[in-house]
Amino acid sequence: MYSFFKADMSESMDRSVKVNLLKEPVLRRLCDVLDKSHVNGWRKLGDVVRSDRRFQISSDEMELCSLKVLEPEGSSSRMLIRIMGEKGCTLGHLHDYLQTIGNEDAILCVKQPSLEVLIQPQSASVPSGHTLRLSCYAVAKTPGIQYQWFKSKEELPNSCSPDLVLSGVCVQHSGFYICRVNCGETVEFSKWAQVDVLDTGTTPGVTRPSAEGRPKVLIQPQPRMLMVGDVLQLECGAVGRPIPRYQWHRDGVPLHNASKRKLMISHATQEHHGRYRCEISSNNERMWTNEVDVVIDDFYGLGVGANDFFLNSTTEQLYTTDKVALLIGNLSYMNHPQLKAPMVDVYELTNLLRQLNFKVVSLLDLTESEMRNAVDEFLLLLHKGVYGLLYYAGHGYENYGNSFMVPIDAPNPYRSANCLCVQSILQLMQEKQTGLNVFLLDMCRKRNIHDDSTPNVVLRVTANIVFGYATCQDAEAFEISSTGFTNGVFVKFLKKRLLDNEKITVVLDKVAEDMGQFDATKGKQALEIRSSLSERRALTDPILPGNCADVTLSHNRQWAKAHELPESMCLDFDCGVQIKLGFAAEFSNVLVIYTHIVKKPEDMSFCQAHVTDFSQDLDVDPKEMNRETPEETGIYMLSHSLPQHCLYTRISCLQKLKEELVFTVCLQGTFPALSEDPVHWTRSVDIGKPLIARLDLHQAVRRNCCLQTCLMPHSPSVSPSHSPCVNRRPGPQQQLLRPGDHSPGRLSPHSHCLSPYQEGGAAGGCVDSFYDGSSGDECCHRHVERLPSSGPGSSGRISIPIETTDDIDELQTVFISSLQL
Repeated sequence: MYSFFKADMSESMDRSVKVNLLKEPVLRRLCDVLDKSHVNGWRKLGDVVRSDRRFQISSDEMELCSLKVLEPEGSSSRMLIRIMGEKGCTLGHLHDYLQTIGNEDAILCVKQPSLEVLIQPQSASVPSGHTLRLSCYAVAKTPGIQYQWFKSKEELPNSCSPDLVLSGVCVQHSGFYICRVNCGETVEFSKWAQVDVLDTGTTPGVTRPSAEGRPKVLIQPQPRMLMVGDVLQLECGAVGRPIPRYQWHRDGVPLHNASKRKLMISHATQEHHGRYRCEISSNNERMWTNEVDVVIDDFYGLGVGANDFFLNSTTEQLYTTDKVALLIGNLSYMNHPQLKAPMVDVYELTNLLRQLNFKVVSLLDLTESEMRNAVDEFLLLLHKGVYGLLYYAGHGYENYGNSFMVPIDAPNPYRSANCLCVQSILQLMQEKQTGLNVFLLDMCRKRNIHDDSTPNVVLRVTANIVFGYATCQDAEAFEISSTGFTNGVFVKFLKKRLLDNEKITVVLDKVAEDMGQFDATKGKQALEIRSSLSERRALTDPILPGNCADVTLSHNRQWAKAHELPESMCLDFDCGVQIKLGFAAEFSNVLVIYTHIVKKPEDMSFCQAHVTDFSQDLDVDPKEMNRETPEETGIYMLSHSLPQHCLYTRISCLQKLKEELVFTVCLQGTFPALSEDPVHWTRSVDIGKPLIARLDLHQAVRRNCCLQTCLMPHSPSVSPSHSPCVNRRPGPQQQLLRPGDHSPGRLSPHSHCLSPYQEGGAAGGCVDSFYDGSSGDECCHRHVERLPSSGPGSSGRISIPIETTDDIDELQTVFISSLQL
């Protein structure tokens, strides 16, 4: 039996492979078996390995393995196998040890299956009318794979392909789906996928979910006034992949057994009176619904709670005709210190603003002409009653009350002619009769001694203008030093408050208070708010389109033009290989391309597909293309939502693309029966102009949208301020740079500044390195703060369970018993 087993293993898997190179799905199944077995589990395996002189495991190491059970998702088996791998243990040794302890289930886990499901269908929540695709791809040692989809235990007719496409979904399509895969007599099932279809009706401001599958709230709970004994029902809903998870709260306290979209209490009492909202989470992202009042009284209209309810309900609700946001993060400066945090800041604010139904354009690393053209496109989306928001993170400065954003190609030193004046943009926004203008400027506001001009802008006396400066006048804005991804100080606190259903100035006031308690920058950076807000305008205000339907439609088309992703496609090669080519957007000007081998001939031992030959306009580094993990190619923000087992390529600066994006897919395969030399096949792919490339921002400035020189004698900086800082013309002592001073800009990751990385680092794995403090005019002497990162790169992937886990366990039993295989 031993010799037979050994031969069987040699046919299915290379015995010389180290155990720490086991694929994650295999390792997960193996550890699950060993952790659960009390007779021949991980401890018995460890005892056998300890008796082998080649891989002796000490008592301390066994103790370390046992302590793993104290961690939330710790695995003693996983730690043991890791230690075995570090000592040089191979799969052949592992098979022998498993044979010795007699754990046949563990042996089956590491055997190469004859049929394996590689791509699992993913649960999703979508709005009604949406087209949904569920995918299941499998590989087998022999040809003839067959697929069959089921909804619950009902077989779906005409659904025998790897992709199940549901067009124009409605509420009746909600439920649980599974795919059965056959190859000869071998049968495997995919994981269950839950589909939740939200009936959004004609809710104002409802938009389709983003291409990246990020969560987005579409259904908000509504206030209720009930009598004792009535049924209390609150409902919310979000779309996204994977399906969001819900937790209802009353008066800030989470409710027990309230983890579904609909909260229902069959018999309401006065104890159920309070303010309700729901926390929604998906992957590493979290959001909140609006907070609503629920009043429970013996008689309608009586009692303090009822009076408060009527008082709140009669408050005039303010609306906006649309919400538009332009987010710019400049990092890769050509002539000035480079930054890191703007990428994370722009990404996280994009997610938050989308939850508030903003049309968001998020851009990284723009030159002067590209910034001006981007603002031009932003202005095209504005019209009467629109809420317009501009966020900028990068180097900047302030002269005589006017703020200037510095493009990445600005010379050293730069002047106003090389930069964009924020007040000039506001002037043009006022001409659009916008309902709210919000500027969030995450940059330094030091005086630029190289700029001798004294520009002024004449602004109309209008209300509803809000400036949120990340720092006070003549002060600096900081990034935080960390070994992983993190935010700038401003966004670190802003993201915790941005979704609050409060007046925008109240939100910023709370952010200012939070920043004031941050020890790392206390006394160095303080939020300054300048506002002419005369109404209770909030970023959470609902959208009620105006009478100009044609204008709104044209604006929506203009925005959608900058966010069109190419359709995923399958490429069939003459050799019998099929490749899936997929696309995702990390930012409006950053495209992710991933390739996956769907099927290959049985006699092909090696097969790989990569993309190459991109336009020279994009300046793509071949060394950073076609990597096995998203992080290796610089895809840090989307890594948790991309499919696995692919090759990934990140294409940035799409705004520079002048022609259609054409590239080559190169397939490389090896047939041992013919030759050991690889054979190559190529296919040319044209995906047009994806995302922001459609807007041709690379062209020369099309119109004078952002005045380089401000001409008129008024600035909103003299409007009422929440900050003790006052506007003043710099004195003579401010005209020269002293030792320890620096020229204007956001503080960069150099020797004595606060930054999210050290040079040469990567997400979640950076190492400290030394920076030369003598970097010219842009350098300053500052104290370094090293803080743990809470950004997306600081933790591993989090598996969010779907809404009804218990229902799935029951469904699994009913389903399997009902199938006649």
